[in-house]
Amino acid sequence: MDIDFTNAKQGAVIPLDAGKTKISIRLDNKVIDNFRAQVERAGTGSYQTLINDALVAFIQQRSMIDAVRQVVREELSAPQQKSRRSRGLESA
Repeated sequence: MDIDFTNAKQGAVIPLDAGKTKISIRLDNKVIDNFRAQVERAGTGSYQTLINDALVAFIQQRSMIDAVRQVVREELSAPQQKSRRSRGLESA
């Protein structure tokens, strides 16, 4: 019995989720082992989803750290500006 591939379509069988890109990436075995072990302990899930979640959390953490640094810089410079204004060194 021969299979007729005349009308076959090339590409992914399962459509990709919107906002996601399929890539190939090389990771250390210990990274993969760690995330697979987490999925195994949970009894459900996908190690790839866990890796994605970890990367998103890292990005959000960096954004938060950058925001906090900006606020600290502004707060530290505020007393200097107030001091200069009270001494008449800064024009209004």
